[in-house]
Amino acid sequence: MISNKRNIVLIDDDAAMRSILSSVLTDADYKVELAATGQEGLSMLTSQCFDMVLLDLGLLDMDGMDLLLEVRKWSEIPVIIVSSRSDENSIVAAFEAGADDYMVKPVGTRELLARLDYAYRQSIRFVSSKNCINYIYHIDELKVDMERRVVSIDNKTVHLTQNEFRIIALLAKNAGKVMNYEKIISSIWGPYAGKENLTLRVNMANIRKKFYKAGASRDYIVTEVGIGYRMLESK
Repeated sequence: MISNKRNIVLIDDDAAMRSILSSVLTDADYKVELAATGQEGLSMLTSQCFDMVLLDLGLLDMDGMDLLLEVRKWSEIPVIIVSSRSDENSIVAAFEAGADDYMVKPVGTRELLARLDYAYRQSIRFVSSKNCINYIYHIDELKVDMERRVVSIDNKTVHLTQNEFRIIALLAKNAGKVMNYEKIISSIWGPYAGKENLTLRVNMANIRKKFYKAGASRDYIVTEVGIGYRMLESK
């Protein structure tokens, strides 16, 4: 079963601010990764799986707005701006670039956590492609619980890695549709992963092995040779 902790990356060049916010988030049961530069943050985002991003705009190596625009080329991950820039132009520009929320430093702890919780719940609505946060994909003995991040076969939990779950969630929300290799790879590993599908095929093989080991009566993921994968439609 995937951990219920929400994973967040904090990108801020201010060491004191990183320390304060990291402590607040950890106490609130978040799993926190820290980045002191924009490039470090981008590297993390393209190689790891996160639920949310806390982003400062005044980074040393690049403007946070440029980082936001780059991320929005390939990801809908919630991005919350935490910046000392309080002018209207900066705030409007951030929202136009794709920010989910904007907070001006210094930020209140309770308000920050409330905004993060809201952004997360909104992202669950997007991931499930349903207008509710507790959408469950269900076909025969297979269940994929989007909110709890639990996959089960005949009520027996299938222990997936985070990327394996993300693959299943992506296919489940598009059940019945063929998802090509490039779309899946960019959605899971980011735009710099390339078009080589070996990693995807290895993950898919592991998922299928785990499904059958848990007692799956058939293959719920159809391979469209040379194209991609399609998950059977739920009933």
